[in-house]
Amino acid sequence: MWAVGIVPAAGKGERFGGAKLLADLKGQPLLNHTLRALLDGGARRVVVVVPPKDAKGDPGAALKAAVPLLSDSRVVMTINPDPARGMLSSIQAGLSGAVGDLFVVLPGDMPFVRAETVRAVIDAAQETGLIISPAHQGRRGHPIALPGRLRAAIVKAPASWTLQEVLLPEAPNRIEIEVNDEGVLRDVDSKEDLR
Repeated sequence: MWAVGIVPAAGKGERFGGAKLLADLKGQPLLNHTLRALLDGGARRVVVVVPPKDAKGDPGAALKAAVPLLSDSRVVMTINPDPARGMLSSIQAGLSGAVGDLFVVLPGDMPFVRAETVRAVIDAAQETGLIISPAHQGRRGHPIALPGRLRAAIVKAPASWTLQEVLLPEAPNRIEIEVNDEGVLRDVDSKEDLR
């Protein structure tokens, strides 16, 4: 099965103080870690959703210049024309042009997720055909694997919704797998979160 990673990366990072995805983490930009987990975990293609150009410049170009894996042939960028609508709008932008049997959504600011966790989520999704979320100590996290059959419903959902609301009718078709990876719960909102 063809697994495609969707990486919402169109937020402003205001709580962080800007340029969050370029922050140094173990000698690499934060976003590079997120992309590495997806690629090493089995995503055959990764779509990174970035904000549009504005008066301050082109965020996508700045990312591409600084994040090595954005030059990988398996990684493409697409633009969310209105990221102020929330993360669902970035997921919708990523899914709009993506083709795959399943989609693995991992926000760009989650660099602590391990590749083996991504692999476990993809494997479980391929085996069951269901929505798969990893959980650590009973708490649900990311990445979430979505069967390809849900693509159209997600893309067409009202922009005011969240992914959770879109997936509500699918609750019986969603399972959690317990993983020994606290990274599934750790996003980066502030500089302290990098420690």
